[in-house]
Amino acid sequence: MLVKNPSPDLENAELTAGPPAEEAGGILTVDLLALEANWKKLRGLSSPAECAAVVKADGYGCGLEPVAAMLRQAGCVTFFVADLSEARRLRKVTPDSAIYVLDGLPPGTTQIFADHNLRPVIGSSVELAEWDAFTAVSKWEGGFALHVDTGMNRLGVTVEEAAAIAPRLNNQNHGLELLMSHFVASQFPENSRANEQMLMFRNIRALYRGVPASIANSSGIFLSPSAHLDVVRPGVALYGVNPTPGKPNPMKPVVELKVRVAQVRDLEFGETVGYDATWTARRPSRIAIVTMGYADGFFRQASGSDQKPGATLIVKGRPCPIVGRISMDLIALDITDLPNASVRRGDFATTIGEGRDVDATGAMLGTIGYEVLTSLSHRYARIYKGG
Repeated sequence: MLVKNPSPDLENAELTAGPPAEEAGGILTVDLLALEANWKKLRGLSSPAECAAVVKADGYGCGLEPVAAMLRQAGCVTFFVADLSEARRLRKVTPDSAIYVLDGLPPGTTQIFADHNLRPVIGSSVELAEWDAFTAVSKWEGGFALHVDTGMNRLGVTVEEAAAIAPRLNNQNHGLELLMSHFVASQFPENSRANEQMLMFRNIRALYRGVPASIANSSGIFLSPSAHLDVVRPGVALYGVNPTPGKPNPMKPVVELKVRVAQVRDLEFGETVGYDATWTARRPSRIAIVTMGYADGFFRQASGSDQKPGATLIVKGRPCPIVGRISMDLIALDITDLPNASVRRGDFATTIGEGRDVDATGAMLGTIGYEVLTSLSHRYARIYKGG
């Protein structure tokens, strides 16, 4: 449930979700003004192409409804989600936007698309046949996108199938609103695959004159203007992940995550911590137990043991290592090197923030920023700045 805190000042307004802060193990802060700034930056970089927004996976873990509401307020009129359930939620937030469903047309769902004015991203001749049969009988004139596979080998019609479908443009009510494809490795400009895909897609696009075309994701926007075409589809960059790996991040950070210290305890030399006793104190130690675990999306592989150091959380401005196995709901941190009595029950440790962005957190956990964001727990209290 979202709760609006009334404020005449947008920058101080807050939208909250999840459990009350005092009841939650952690507090996730989402800066909607930074999200808005990121979308406007990407819109400026890709102009005159239309800048859409990908809000799948619950707005990349940040909350579909508040994210979409801010982007719509900023001027975004086209959105992409993964599935129908997300699309139906989104339609309640933005009744007048174009909403594309990336996972395509599930069997027997054509009427749902019509009822909610949604657009499937069709990626097979079977889907297209079902869509055409429905529109012929129902006289529904809603549109769809055609996904052409140029090398990803996931969803999408083949280049040959796309060429065979092209003559349908001769029909007055062909229904095709967007021709699209997906880059394999646009975050690596030196990779020749992007140029190969653009050439392949350009040849198909020539058969679909008058239909808007789209291939650029977040990183694709930074490849070259030739990749922008008519519509760009930024996703993860909106939420602060670096779309240009190896270069300074051009995006503003959007999320901050702090988790609560439940207890501070002292250990004697030789005592162990956590399941299976994998970490042993090699000195008298102080341990802070924080209320976050793998059920909250903090991966068990970040545990610390006698054989390898664990990942770190930031406590009182300093990185403190995880010791012992990460459990479902709790993590132990070694705070021995912090000043005595500086950490108390009710204090917070920082997972994302204080100079550590989503990408750095992902690298620390052996994954990527995408997975960090989309694993954010709904057990956290959520505060939306600028909502």
